[in-house]
Amino acid sequence: MSLIYSKLCSTILVEHFGPIVQRVGNDLFIHGSRSLHLIRQSTRLPLVKVKESLCTLIKYGLVNYYQNETRTEYTLLPDKIILMLRYPRYMFFVKNVCGDQSEIMLEEVLKNGSLTASQTIINAYKKIQHSSNACGNMQPSVSSLKDNFDLLVKNQFLMRDLCTNTKSDIDEKPNFDMPQINLKALENLIQGKEDDPNDTKIYWKVNFDRFIQDFRDQVIVSAIRTRFDENAGELMRQLLFLMYLRTASWADTSNPIPYIEIKDVIKKLNYPRLIQYLDQYLNLIDDDTSQFIRRVGDSGGGQYSINMKEAFNQLAWTTLENIVMERFGSKAARIFRLVRSKKFVEQEQIQQLAMIPAKEAKHLTYTLLQENYLQMQEMKKAGPSSAPTKTFFLFHIDLDQVVQMEIEHCYHALYNIMQRRDHEATTNRRMIDKQLRMQTLTSNLKEHGATEEQLAEIAEMMTPSEKQHLDKVQHVIKKLGATELQIDETLFLLTMYVRYH
Repeated sequence: MSLIYSKLCSTILVEHFGPIVQRVGNDLFIHGSRSLHLIRQSTRLPLVKVKESLCTLIKYGLVNYYQNETRTEYTLLPDKIILMLRYPRYMFFVKNVCGDQSEIMLEEVLKNGSLTASQTIINAYKKIQHSSNACGNMQPSVSSLKDNFDLLVKNQFLMRDLCTNTKSDIDEKPNFDMPQINLKALENLIQGKEDDPNDTKIYWKVNFDRFIQDFRDQVIVSAIRTRFDENAGELMRQLLFLMYLRTASWADTSNPIPYIEIKDVIKKLNYPRLIQYLDQYLNLIDDDTSQFIRRVGDSGGGQYSINMKEAFNQLAWTTLENIVMERFGSKAARIFRLVRSKKFVEQEQIQQLAMIPAKEAKHLTYTLLQENYLQMQEMKKAGPSSAPTKTFFLFHIDLDQVVQMEIEHCYHALYNIMQRRDHEATTNRRMIDKQLRMQTLTSNLKEHGATEEQLAEIAEMMTPSEKQHLDKVQHVIKKLGATELQIDETLFLLTMYVRYH
């Protein structure tokens, strides 16, 4: 694993858990599986701190372990650490699918690593109650929160936590069985009374695999919608739903989906144009060069299969072409597409077919070669043994290599963004803290019926120049956050390509 990948994981660990957990995580990243004794030796931390750090990492699913005859070995899971960058996206997705209360409960589980259903509901109730009191809204209901938790489990966003994290648990089938929770006991616990809700030993954690599947489907649907229209995007969404009924979630290609089933599902939707022109939409997507779906049979009006592997192959190519366009310009992107279509091509052919002046074409080709977007292969032409061997060079693209390089670029960009954001927050810590104190004071005074003059006096504690500078800093931090999400979307698409290939 690369140095920048290590730095990014280390930055995420220190941001979420602090420097001690970071040191333990770094040690496991560098040395691989290690025993408690070796971790303590290399980190030079007290044994109790090492144990606490490992407990934290295990609780959040970032470390697993296995026991042999003599000792216990701990292993860091860097891919799980990277997933922490997507927590805001998970919450926003659940908010859209299941509502605000479900979002709050998912946030509680993410914050704690794993949590019982009753404790999740109690924490969410108190949080909603506090915000309701501040805004004057209606008080939350325990039964509605319980229903929302059930919805999270039903949609498989949460699953039972075995609370062991041993390597043997990796292939364990997810458990989504919901226990019978005593609502009266929950109400008593909220009021501070002792009671048993019947689930004190049943913990729940986030099912990240389900979120990855949903985000993968979003990428596919969004690509079809962008390429065609809203109706085609909805058709693709319904095809994905039908795929799950007959095919494993991560299969490269779905089992055939009959046309009759597709038609029956589409009829239930409020898409009149899609219902009217269903055959044309299916043929359009089938004939398209993206090859997201293909017709695999003619019985029963036709059968269609979704090719997930080819879909992400095409999306990876498109992403790389856009990156080349942004970095080197449209002419370089034209050369990149030409080499892709020809697979192997000589320099003279590039100049002729790309319709770019020879000098400029040569410069752009060797720029792409230098930046590792193109690769060069030396070929020797066979001839008589007495004649000198003629050597020529062919340009080609190693897609796997270029994708891995861009994944590294994404890691580097994410690391730089996090460092810059931390620098902005640290440099302007005094003003940020001052603003927070003013907001807290203003909120407290409003609750106690302060006059407008008193509130105005507090607002004047910060000078106009400080306000202007703080607005600028907050704008920069907000922009960095938005950029981080955009880079993560590119990273997700490229990692999906790697997963299928």
